[in-house]
Formats: sequence, structure tokens, C-alpha cells
Amino acid sequence: IRVNSGILKNNKNEKIGAVETFIDISEIKNLSALLDDKYKYENIIGKSKELKDVISMLDSVSHTNSTVLITGESGTGKELAARAIHLNSARNRGPFIAVNCSAFVETLIESELFGHEPGAFTGAVKRKIGRFELANEGTIFLDEIGDLSLAVQTKLLRILETKEFERVGSNEPIKMNARIIAATNKDIEKEIEEGRFREDLYYRINVMNIHIPPLRKRKD
Repeated sequence: IRVNSGILKNNKNEKIGAVETFIDISEIKNLSALLDDKYKYENIIGKSKELKDVISMLDSVSHTNSTVLITGESGTGKELAARAIHLNSARNRGPFIAVNCSAFVETLIESELFGHEPGAFTGAVKRKIGRFELANEGTIFLDEIGDLSLAVQTKLLRILETKEFERVGSNEPIKMNARIIAATNKDIEKEIEEGRFREDLYYRINVMNIHIPPLRKRKD
């Protein structure tokens, strides 16, 4: 691509020609392909039977549009698995939006996920597009979903049921067309027993389950 990025002038402030920038699209495509290659199944390191079973599951899941729950300890590669599912799916031309649910306080996570309208709360001076909206036609990865409050879990359940959501401070529904992949390092069934996680949401996100074995069990 040739971009006319301005007029070049000499020290007398006389126009002497256009400054052009050349962008090599083939080089951009090569860099993009290298990044995508990082998340191909064959680049997931390990030869154990457990890991081969995981890779087989990832391949099977990628050809569906089902909601997926990835479980496993911290550092086992849950986001790597989620990206592999996305990049090997029919949605791979769409965005992959990752959200660390444990990184936001309860008062901000709704705005982060669903967006907000101006005046929705103190400090909301302009419209914010949420992660679900940004993930349209692609995949949204909800990491550490077990850390969401019950109030946000209720809203997430409604999204899964109706495929719609509203920005904070708005009553206008927005259609949701993103695949949801969730992950957690918690024992969700124990969280349900102790009243910290909704059972109905668990069944909605656990349509397909992939457990990533800890590194100590795949030392190879």
C-alpha cells in the first residue's frame, strides 16, 4: 500500500514533494501467520497420553460452536488452549477477546464486559464498548470465571439464554454473536455447594469440558 502521508518542505518552507510511506502487505501477512502458527496444536509441547488426549479434544471442539469450559491449575496453558480452539474454528477470521475476570473489581467488571453509556455511573463521561460487543463474530475468553460475583453471573446466564445484553445505563438490547470459552482454576462444583457459583450457569458453560493436566504430570 502506498500512503501519501504529507508534504515535504525545504528550509525555505517551499513544497518540494509528497512524502510516501510503503506498507508491505505480504510482510504483515507473514507476521500474522507466524503468530497464528504459535497456537497450532502441533506446537503445544508434550508427548504424554494425557496431553495427546487434550489436543484431540481441542480439535474436536474447534469444529463446533459450543460453549467450552477449560479447567486446570494456574499456568497449565488454558488461554493457549482457548486460542487454539478459536484459530482452528470457523470463527478464526473474527476477533479473539480475552478477559481476566479476576483483574477487575465488581463495580467495573460489568462495564468491561458489557460496556456503558455516558452518565451510567460517576466517571462515565462517554460511551464504552464492552468486550462482548468487541468479540462479535469471534470468540470471547472469560478467564477465571469462578471469580465473578453472583450478580454478574446472573447477567452472563441471561446472555447465554437470550443471546442479548445491554450496556450499563441502557435498556437497548444488543445481539451477541460470539462464542464463549470460559476457564477456571477453581473446583466449580465445590463453589456451587458453597453458594459462590450458580449451578444453572455451570451447566450452560460446561457444554464441553476440557481439563488441562498440571505440568508436574507432563514433565516430558
